[in-house]
Formats: sequence, C-alpha cells, structure tokens
Amino acid sequence: MELEEYKQKMERREYIAGGSETHMYMHRMSAEAQRITCEINGSYHTAEELRMLFSELTGKTVDETFSLFPPVYSDFGKNITVGKGVFINSGCCFQDQGGVTLGDNVLVGHQVVFATLDHDLQPERRAGMVPAPIVVKDNVWIGAHATILAGVTIGENAVVAAGAVVTKDVPANSVVGGVPARVIRYIAPQE
Repeated sequence: MELEEYKQKMERREYIAGGSETHMYMHRMSAEAQRITCEINGSYHTAEELRMLFSELTGKTVDETFSLFPPVYSDFGKNITVGKGVFINSGCCFQDQGGVTLGDNVLVGHQVVFATLDHDLQPERRAGMVPAPIVVKDNVWIGAHATILAGVTIGENAVVAAGAVVTKDVPANSVVGGVPARVIRYIAPQE
C-alpha cells in the first residue's frame, strides 16, 4: 500500500478491519512517526530544527511561522496538515490516521488530543476502526486538555474551552465548552 492510496481510503471513511492490509500499513507508519517524535521529544532543538522535524513527520514543509513546544505525539504523522502561524503547545497528541488539518493562525493549548479513529461498537468487529477527519479552520484557539473527536470541523475564529470534549461541529465565531462541548456564547466582531 502507498500513502496516497491510504489517504484516499481515509477520505472515503472506509472501515479498517483489524489485521487488514490497511491496518498493517498503519502500524508501519506508526513506527516511523514514533521514531520522529522520539527525536523531537528526546533532546533540545532550535525552532528551525523543530520545524524541519515536524516537516519530516508530516511529509510536508511547514511554514517558517510554525511553532512547536515539545513533547508532541503522533501515531501516523503523514496525515497532518498545518497552515501558517500555527502554534502547538506541549503534550499534544495527534491520532491523525483519518486526517488532521489546522488552518492559519491556529493556537493549540497544552495536551490537546485530536482523535480521528473510532472503533466499531460491535464486539466481533471492535478491532476494526472507522476514520473521519478533523478540520480546524483559521484563527481557532483550542484550550488546554481539550479533546477533538473524529469528523469534527471547528469554524473560523472559534474558541474551544480548556477541558472540552468536542463531539460535533463548532460554529464559526463561537466559544464552546463542557463535556460534551456546547456553544456558550458567540464572539462579536471588533469595530
């Protein structure tokens, strides 16, 4: 299996049977992501070195405005896309097999979890998974310890409160919080 074929399966949200060719490919890619994240997390690196290592993890060149405070964890890596001006604080976890896209000027707080896979509810199929992408639009701030679940889109300028568990789409210009997250208020435009 090649990366592009894999990504197409993820875009189609195809069921991944435990032990299948796709599942084994995920394991091989996970080993590479672990190697790179161990390099990122294992010693001090300059901002430029971190950008280079994160680019290696994602397979895409990240912009010079990208900033990362390690440690960071990923169990795939090659299905993360970040825009310009993105900041990722320490301890974040990317379960990115299904795809995680962070737009421009996204701020990610400490220990945020992006979870793009769900296991099947039926016990006989529980080893299998269903992927769905997470899309975070421009100018979003995600507070510390938030969890963003598979299939969620967070609209432009939204704020996710610390500790929130986001289970459904977040409207643009809103503040959400709680478990599960719900709209607390809307952000009025500056005059």
